[in-house]
Amino acid sequence: MTIAPDKPATQETPVPEGHVKLTIDGEEVIAPKGELLIRTAERLGTVIPRFCDHPLLDPAGACRQCLVEVEMGGRPMPKPQASCTMTVADGMVVKTQLTSPVADKAQQGVMELLLINHPLDCPICDKGGECPLQNQALAHGRTESRFVDTKRTFPKPLPISTQVLLDRERCVLCQRCTRFSAQVAGDPFIELLERGAHQQIGTAETADVLDLASRTTSGQPFQSYFSGNVIQICPVGALTSAAYRFRSRPFDLVSAPGVCEHCSSGCAERTDFRRGKVQRKLAGDDPEVNEEWLCDKGRFGFRYVQADDRIRRPLVRNEVGVLEESSWTDALRAAAEGLTKARDGKGVGVLTGGRLTVEDAYAYSKFARLALRTNDIDFRARAHSAEELAFLTSNVLATTPETGVTFGEIERARTVLCVAFEPEDEAPIVFLRLRKAARKNRTRVVHLGQWTTSSVRKTFGELLACVPGGEAAAVDGITQHAPDLDSALSAEGAVVLVGERAAEIPGLFDSLSELVRRTGARLAWIPRRAGERGALAAGCVPTLLPGGYNVTDADARAEVEKHWGTMLPAEEGRDTTGILEAASGGDLDGLVVGGLDPNDLPDPDLARRALDNAGFVVSLELRTSEVTERADVVLPIAPSVEKAGSYLNWEGRRRDFDITVEGTGALGDGRVLDTLAVEMDVDLFTQTPAAAAGDFAKLGTHPNVAFGALSAPNATLGALNATNATLGRSVPVPGEGQAVLSTWRQLIDNGSLQDDEPHLKGTQRKPVARLSAKTAEGLGAAVRVSTERGSITLPVEVADLPDGVVWLPGNSDGSAVRAALAAGHGALVQISGGEQ
Repeated sequence: MTIAPDKPATQETPVPEGHVKLTIDGEEVIAPKGELLIRTAERLGTVIPRFCDHPLLDPAGACRQCLVEVEMGGRPMPKPQASCTMTVADGMVVKTQLTSPVADKAQQGVMELLLINHPLDCPICDKGGECPLQNQALAHGRTESRFVDTKRTFPKPLPISTQVLLDRERCVLCQRCTRFSAQVAGDPFIELLERGAHQQIGTAETADVLDLASRTTSGQPFQSYFSGNVIQICPVGALTSAAYRFRSRPFDLVSAPGVCEHCSSGCAERTDFRRGKVQRKLAGDDPEVNEEWLCDKGRFGFRYVQADDRIRRPLVRNEVGVLEESSWTDALRAAAEGLTKARDGKGVGVLTGGRLTVEDAYAYSKFARLALRTNDIDFRARAHSAEELAFLTSNVLATTPETGVTFGEIERARTVLCVAFEPEDEAPIVFLRLRKAARKNRTRVVHLGQWTTSSVRKTFGELLACVPGGEAAAVDGITQHAPDLDSALSAEGAVVLVGERAAEIPGLFDSLSELVRRTGARLAWIPRRAGERGALAAGCVPTLLPGGYNVTDADARAEVEKHWGTMLPAEEGRDTTGILEAASGGDLDGLVVGGLDPNDLPDPDLARRALDNAGFVVSLELRTSEVTERADVVLPIAPSVEKAGSYLNWEGRRRDFDITVEGTGALGDGRVLDTLAVEMDVDLFTQTPAAAAGDFAKLGTHPNVAFGALSAPNATLGALNATNATLGRSVPVPGEGQAVLSTWRQLIDNGSLQDDEPHLKGTQRKPVARLSAKTAEGLGAAVRVSTERGSITLPVEVADLPDGVVWLPGNSDGSAVRAALAAGHGALVQISGGEQ
């Protein structure tokens, strides 16, 4: 008799702490506690159909398409359960549609119900060809319909806003749009209206238009900076884009990944084009940056590429002073001759603007030093200061995602202090992370500003109110006046965010540096434009060469000279204002301008005088502007979708992108400058973005930059302290009929990259002048804000500003603050009653 050997005992997989073991379709799986069943199944490779579920939205269980069979404790639950709302449990047994006829039948039944009233207009629907409902009806629906009655219909389309159109009969009531608006964006204006068979989504305005019986709405119109996201996450064709509707079929489009050019977040996006024209942009999936969201400016602001005033051929001013089209050969020769003469005379200044890729900024920096032999170069086409430059050099230049603040760190932070920074207007994706942090992690968000803006409200924030220009004193006074905040900033997980408006406030960077030194909080600078962080790294400033090499440091300069093979100027250059003053006063014979709007500068008239008085002006520009009107040679350049390159976002994260639309013949700034330099007998090696990036990489970074220890050239923050004391941290005291001006640009305004897009323009926030109730007394319905340069008249809106303060949008309809007033944040202005 043979005795069978004992079978070895099976070893159970240990369950880590905080996890549970369950079975899905006969396969054991270990999942973290609290994970949704639908996510656990996804990790196994089992896709459960769904419509309402979205990984970045709270569960709703609205569509019921994700039903599965569940057993708990050996006993089956009486009915199929929604896997998008049920969390995993130890010992749970789950059967999806793959192994359970019950679950499969339930899913088919739900699909049949969803299709009862859904129109069969797939051939004309914008979602046709990329529609989850189409795909899941094919995979999980019945082959024949039992519904023979007349389908429900509505008049269509119904405008939710100028950008979003609603086809109500297509809606499956998944509630994705309502949850996104309320949870992610903080704009609870899309809501469910009516009940039962009459239930539909809408807004207060649509409810009024339709005269619905039960209007459980917020009473507010749908106005959001993030409305385009509801179009993208809609699983059917219910919400469509007014700008894209009926423009193209999804299967006719060519798609390419890209990076948004509008702000410093560097959002991942997908650009869809057809026949050489961009038709739409969608948010890319990048969990470390923009997750799956995009602001409306980034989503809809692309039609400037096809604007009628786009410059397609070089322009050269002829003998009678008129710009006329020219060949590239003649234009480059004329530019080279004029710049060579100006260089050999009193010199040439370079103003690059904030729109450049890293590679193009490197080309400008190298062109200035080699072809023009000058350090007179600055990217800051806005308000700026020596204190800001010192701060950027010593605190920002060295930061990377590994060493500095990141989106993820903001989300995990316990306390965030925003100073001179309006996140919803200046960096919308940062705003979304702040809201998410406050909502999900109870992050304390404190805003140092003038009034309770939408950013303050939507981040559940606290306002530390101060008079414009008094932010430095307010930061210094945190210890005394807000000891609880001081303690919170001293604790682990504290972050301070500062915007570019800080450059207008003497002493603020010094105060912030002292604050973070004392508390240990992490500090991040978040500019408004996409190219500013990269331009700093590429040396488009008067004190630094590419890589952070100090222009006045002989050893550092020698390293760059060894790589570039030529001697470099050793004197610090002029900043933007210095360049303009020199050109205006006849101390510079030429200017190279790479994308600058005089109305963005502290003194627009100074910029115009500089352009008029400079002996020779070369403009590298996309569209006609005040600069091109005054230029001697205009060289057209490519927009971001027609070139390759990279941006450095505010984190210091490199955001690479390739050419999206090819065959246009447009040239990037680096290529134009490289060819122009050849005409001046200089080689830049920046003919392609790859060549420029490679040349920059060979140069490397200054060793001190890598360790974040580079000292600020010429003027450190400490050395500037005495200057700040002289300038005074005190705020101008308004007298009778005066106020202190607070201002910044709103996200959707009259910027040149938002032109030619009426749908986006329609959602611009109404320009108003905000004042306290006391300040507004006696002014009437409108206020006239004036300086010796001009005036602005806007309707009055009372807000919780300090007395004696007026807030104006920076560049909106009827409120171009720089152009009209030549004044900025913290300036003293006159106020009086006005007429609209």
